[in-house]
Amino acid sequence: MDGDASYNPRTVEEVFRDFKGRRAGMIKALTTDVEEFYQQCDPEKENLCLYGFPSEQWKVKLPTEEVPPELPEPALGINFARDGMHEKDWLSLVAVHSDAWLLSAAFYFGARFGFDKADRKRLFNMINDLPTIFKVVTRAAKKQTKEKLSVSNHSSNKSKSNSKRRSESQPKHSKAMPSKNEDDDGMEEEDDEEHGETLCGACGENYAADEFWICCDICEKWFHGKCVKITSARAEHIMQYKCPSCGNKRAQP
Repeated sequence: MDGDASYNPRTVEEVFRDFKGRRAGMIKALTTDVEEFYQQCDPEKENLCLYGFPSEQWKVKLPTEEVPPELPEPALGINFARDGMHEKDWLSLVAVHSDAWLLSAAFYFGARFGFDKADRKRLFNMINDLPTIFKVVTRAAKKQTKEKLSVSNHSSNKSKSNSKRRSESQPKHSKAMPSKNEDDDGMEEEDDEEHGETLCGACGENYAADEFWICCDICEKWFHGKCVKITSARAEHIMQYKCPSCGNKRAQP
């Protein structure tokens, strides 16, 4: 492979340095250089692979013709699935295979140069301290989605916040009041029109300011937390949320 032929790390520290360099290159391809990476993965071309190099560079190219190869080969044909999947799903799939390839390359060196049990364990622990490429890529995708939603829903969020403040400023016994004045009626009707555009993907009901909502990172639909059995506390620990429908699609063979 390009840049690898004469490079053979022999110690645990050298193998880990090799791992980090290749990992950095592949992360670059799937995040900061993602547009260029996407264009290079043309489905009309032959089987393509994503390679990461110790120099923290990346390259999309055909697999080596050497049999057996000097190093384990990355996932073959990543370009064929590009146009048949949602872009975020495709990048996540490439990221998972990239993680698998990095591990296989690292432990190939370990086997080749006779790492004992202690060395292999130490190497794994050093690798395990780093987040996977999959986690880095999905976190970046989630951040981009949030930024897009923040821009598109800025005015809507303002109205929801104002509505909540109005609700909190009312006296607690307001529900027991026999009637509402015309100004309050007009205000609530205006809020209903603004919130009516946000519907739960499960039950179809409108947004309510006092309820927890969550957005699917795949289809970008919004759901009541109670409809998909997700609480706000649990949502804080979810890196990428998939609604039941999108989760079922990915689970099918």
